[in-house]
Amino acid sequence: MRAAARADATVASLHLKKEKKGGFYFLRRDWQLYALLLIPLTFVLIFKYAPMSGLMLAFKDYKVARGFWGSEWVGFEVFQQLFAKSDFGRAVRNTLMLNTLDLMFSFTMPIVLALLLNEIKGVVFKRVNQTLLYLPHFLSWVIIGAIAYQLLGEGSGMINNVIEQLGGNRIPFLQNDTNWLFSYIAIGVWQSMGWGTIIYLAAISGINPELYEAATVDGAGRLRKMWNVTLPSIRVTIVTLLILSLGHVMGGSFERVFALANKATTEYTTTIPVLVYRWGIEGGNFSRATALGLFQAIIGLILVLLADRIAKKLGEDGLI
Repeated sequence: MRAAARADATVASLHLKKEKKGGFYFLRRDWQLYALLLIPLTFVLIFKYAPMSGLMLAFKDYKVARGFWGSEWVGFEVFQQLFAKSDFGRAVRNTLMLNTLDLMFSFTMPIVLALLLNEIKGVVFKRVNQTLLYLPHFLSWVIIGAIAYQLLGEGSGMINNVIEQLGGNRIPFLQNDTNWLFSYIAIGVWQSMGWGTIIYLAAISGINPELYEAATVDGAGRLRKMWNVTLPSIRVTIVTLLILSLGHVMGGSFERVFALANKATTEYTTTIPVLVYRWGIEGGNFSRATALGLFQAIIGLILVLLADRIAKKLGEDGLI
């Protein structure tokens, strides 16, 4: 009894000592880790939070000569002018269409690819394929755009040269609005699907092997295991990434559109990021460009919160 009482007193004293240790103790003990944390924290503060002060331009008639504080405050007048512009409706339509199509294909293809890679038994062959599929992610859109025009160009593109040698007619992959749209989506899927498999493969690696063994005993084949074991096990990961992806439906990539655009295809190349560039950088109308960027961010936030709420209503964990 005395030994047990002493043990309890020792445990209680240890807990008391832990409670007395403040933040300075942990800061002194793990200062190397906190020092490493300063790097991403500084990046976020400088490039994410500091620029938010510039959102005031959306409510001012900003003039470079007058400066930030000297420009006249006009309230929501800039937004009224923004919504009245014909390019605004066109940019919203194209942005929603391109990003919705991109979400349908670029979001689902990494899942399919991860399922297929998981079924490859050869370790060396699997690693080589993963590396080759990851590589396009590290290429800039300037390089990808140049490669696309070298391959798909109507005048001297390699694929059109092959088609012509086989007796066919040249196809304007990037010089026709409809063909450009399909090429835009296909190139985006090729560039992102390999990198998108990383999270799904990590989630698949955490699945209990006993589930596959039980499915084998029940006579399930590979396709049945994918459908009944793998997909349900990574459902939480899929839903989480889908919610996050919905926040980019009103965004899109300026570099991607700009690298693949040309004068022959103007129907779908006017998007919100492109319009922000034209109004802000080229036109010098920083107030209108800021208002458009703020509108885009608010809609993206609403979509994320709405998708999170719907996911919770359906029984998923959600984000918040």
